[in-house]
Amino acid sequence: MAASTRMAVAAAPWLLMAAGLAAPLSSAAAEDGTPALPALGTLADQASAVGVSSGGYMATQLAVAWPQRFRGLGVLAAGPWGCAQGQLSLVLNQCMMTRVGEPSLAVLDERRHDYQSREQLGEDAALSQLRAFIWHGQQDAIIEPVLGDLLAEQLDQWLASSVQLKVERDASAGHGWPVAATSADEKAGIGGCEQSDDSPLLACGENVAGDMMDWLYPERSAEKVAASGELRDFDQSDFDARGLADSGYVYVPEACSAGGCGATLALHGCQMSAETIGDAFARHSGLNAWADAHDEVVLYPQAESTLANPQGCWDWWGFAESSWQLYPLHDTRDGSQAGALLQMLERLQQSPDAP
Repeated sequence: MAASTRMAVAAAPWLLMAAGLAAPLSSAAAEDGTPALPALGTLADQASAVGVSSGGYMATQLAVAWPQRFRGLGVLAAGPWGCAQGQLSLVLNQCMMTRVGEPSLAVLDERRHDYQSREQLGEDAALSQLRAFIWHGQQDAIIEPVLGDLLAEQLDQWLASSVQLKVERDASAGHGWPVAATSADEKAGIGGCEQSDDSPLLACGENVAGDMMDWLYPERSAEKVAASGELRDFDQSDFDARGLADSGYVYVPEACSAGGCGATLALHGCQMSAETIGDAFARHSGLNAWADAHDEVVLYPQAESTLANPQGCWDWWGFAESSWQLYPLHDTRDGSQAGALLQMLERLQQSPDAP
């Protein structure tokens, strides 16, 4: 069997996974009595959206829809904004693999300007002020590395200066979120750095989460290291959107209960929700250690598997929108999941003393 054929065969389950077309490995229901997402008085000018794979696509959708609401954007193992254009065939053949050619950035920008003309996306001036971080494993057999390069090119065109963008490529890494696992507890359920069916958390020995957050907040010096926060469950039913799980996670450092901290929305990829890997992503992403040292609340919303989305992906092609829509608006301010995620951020930004 040729090497290219072996790679295609090995990647097939992951391709279905990233597109949300294969059956989930497991399922779990939210427990009764899960508390509401707390109002923590996080700072409106210190919010970021980060994500991996489908979560990376969704993070970019959020930042392009409401650039004035986000300070930074971090994307791991995902391609350019708007790539799917509401078509599952493009998801499979142009936004994961490039069987029908690479997506045209010019065409995608026409789509963006059309949305802007109808006030469904943010303005160029606000978008140009973002700081952005991109990481992609060069052995990624799920979302081709060239798609990460196209996202970098796309952002470079939008940002006011190239110094606002940092791009990292790992020559040996596969598809997933790289972690610097050290203890036996952290290594449990975490796969190797190379492409693997074991886990979408990749033990690459790199603190990519810390590198990303340092880049997004260069002025934020670490004030402490020791104080640890709390990973809490919260009820997601207040934020109605198709494809959301019953509950999500929020990480709250001790110093953030009284307000005044930043907030990061951290979006898992397909097969990375609590249904499949429990709280492994929320507990071992590396974001929480940075949050403890830099006073940052980290929100880990959770998608769930459905008939339209068996792998629990975030909606980057339109499955969560009404079936009667000729063109799904998932990648605009009218997107149901995007709107729910923004409402979660707004809840965190409310004063803890508000009635």
